[in-house]
Amino acid sequence: MQPNRPAAHNPAPTTLREQRLWQIARARTKFQSHLFTYLVINAGLWLLWALVPEAHERHELPWPVWTSLFWGIGLALQGVAVYSRLNCGERTQREYERLLAREN
Repeated sequence: MQPNRPAAHNPAPTTLREQRLWQIARARTKFQSHLFTYLVINAGLWLLWALVPEAHERHELPWPVWTSLFWGIGLALQGVAVYSRLNCGERTQREYERLLAREN
């Protein structure tokens, strides 16, 4: 379900290009939200680790490193997909336009 957009600020996309730009904008906003969540949650986990003295008794890697590492990898992959010129949506759009041009 798409959220309602005020007509004055976000007109409904009418062309394929406008629809694609809207999808890109939505994906980037979603990524930025995920990045903010990642930073806040990981800051809290690292703070918790730093404030619990029992966590420092063993000479192992700090336990929040695993959350930061693997969640960070997933977030980085999402960022590359959203901000790179090689993402699937743009390739699909170019292929669609190529097919349209060949049909005409």
